[in-house]
Amino acid sequence: MNEQLFERTMAFAGILQAIAQVQHIARHGSSDTDSLAASLNTILVTNPDSTSEVYADKVALNKGYQLIVNQLGDGKEKDVETTRYLIGILALERKLSRGNAMGILAERINQVHRQLHHFAITDEQVIANFAGIYGDIISTLGPKIQVSGNPEFLKQSQVQQKIRALLLAAMRSAVLWRQLGGKRRHLVFARKTIVDTANKSLTL
Repeated sequence: MNEQLFERTMAFAGILQAIAQVQHIARHGSSDTDSLAASLNTILVTNPDSTSEVYADKVALNKGYQLIVNQLGDGKEKDVETTRYLIGILALERKLSRGNAMGILAERINQVHRQLHHFAITDEQVIANFAGIYGDIISTLGPKIQVSGNPEFLKQSQVQQKIRALLLAAMRSAVLWRQLGGKRRHLVFARKTIVDTANKSLTL
C-alpha cells in the first residue's frame, strides 16, 4: 500500500471521527469521553515524526475509517449532514492555510499544553480553551459552520464548547490531510482508492 495514501486516509478518518462526535453531541447533549479525548489529543501533536503519532487511539480511528467506507463507499449509509460539515471544514482549512493565522494558532495551542499540567484534556476548562481558539481564529476565516441538532442541547454553553473544540480537532486533521497531499477532487475521482485503503486500515 502506498504509504502516503495510507497516512492521508488516516488523517481523513480523523476529520470524520471528529465530525461524527459533533453530530452526536448536538443531537444527544453528551459525548464518549475516550473518543473526545482521542480527537482533542490530535490538536496537541503539532510536530509529529509520523502521522500515526497524531492518532494514538486506534479504536477511535477505526470509527473514522468506518465512516469513510459509509460516506464514500457504494452503500446507502451516506449522511448529507456529515458531507456538509466536511465541506465547511475543508473550506475553512483552505483559508487558514493561505492566511497568517497559523502562528497565532500554534501559540494558543501551546497555552493548552501548559494547562494540561493541571487538568485532564477533557476537563471543562481545557475544552473551553480549545473552543476559544476555534472561535477566535477559525470562525473568523469564513462562513460559520451551522450545526444541526436538538435546540435544547445546542443552547447549553458546555455543549457549544465541546462542539467548537471538536471542530478545531477536525480542522487539525484537515490541515494534516492537505499537508499529506489531500485534495477535494480526490474525494470524487479517487473515491474507490480511499475506501479500499480505509477498509485495509480497519483490519490492521
